[in-house]
Amino acid sequence: MRYLVITRKTALAVFLAVLGLSFALAGVSQRLSARPASAGGGETPVYCVETDEKKLAVTFDAAWGAEDTGELLEILAEFDARATVFAVGDWVRQNPQSVRAFYEAGHTIGNHSDTHKAYGSLALEAQRADMEACSDAVEACVGVRPKVVRAPSGDWNADTVRAAAALGMQAVQWSVDSLDWQGLSAAEMVERVTAAAEPGAILLFHNGVENTPAALREILRILSADGYRFVPVEELLYGADARVDSAGRQYPA
Repeated sequence: MRYLVITRKTALAVFLAVLGLSFALAGVSQRLSARPASAGGGETPVYCVETDEKKLAVTFDAAWGAEDTGELLEILAEFDARATVFAVGDWVRQNPQSVRAFYEAGHTIGNHSDTHKAYGSLALEAQRADMEACSDAVEACVGVRPKVVRAPSGDWNADTVRAAAALGMQAVQWSVDSLDWQGLSAAEMVERVTAAAEPGAILLFHNGVENTPAALREILRILSADGYRFVPVEELLYGADARVDSAGRQYPA
């Protein structure tokens, strides 16, 4: 009888290979969701805006932690930048002080689902109920309901846009991903974001990530020196009668 002998070295190699594959698949999923996907009916979230003005939107997805709230607010104030924080409902309920701090400093609070469920596999009514629960949490905290929503992990379908519209919100993604969620260094993020920034871009960051504050300060310094203004994503968008093409670029009516 033949036996398969697995040494500790072999077992460790297999474990690392499986772990690496898991991270790779997660990364591929996130990168794919950062680009417009095929959606029935032509409904596509806004990824960027067509404009000649040197303005863009700084956005944060907030789903965990809040220890860097003060530092982020200080950096944004230093460059007169107003941002949009896409907050998960659970995060709002757990960190009401941070939500109010962002809001009172002139930043806007967006909807990022209630419990960070993947919207791409949910039907319209399920998405609508989840969005509404998050908006209820935001309203209970700061007194206003979000005007924009971003699907968790960027995973959306045509019903995401429809559900958002039914609740008076615009579905929004991003055109420039800092990749802070991948653990990039501050220098790597600075190079990546400043190279891709353009008028009407929507930049994606996350709160609670180690290198994000340092990268953000340098990114805002460079783009500010280049003449850019930083506005909440709601102010970047055109009105309800605007047109969004299949690539997710929004044009005025």
